[in-house]
Amino acid sequence: MLNTRWKKSTKSGHNGACVEARLFAGAVEVRDSKNIEGPTLQAPVQEWAGLIAATKLRGH
Repeated sequence: MLNTRWKKSTKSGHNGACVEARLFAGAVEVRDSKNIEGPTLQAPVQEWAGLIAATKLRGH
């Protein structure tokens, strides 16, 4: 099973409002970079890919 390091979004601003993501336990895990010990959101890889694709279609 592939686990990766946390990676900050390329769309994150310089004001500290950032999200980080990684592959973990067969899913994508997302967290708030200002609260690294806080809760995370997990989604299956295919669902995450669908979210990213839909976001790109809307130009965000």
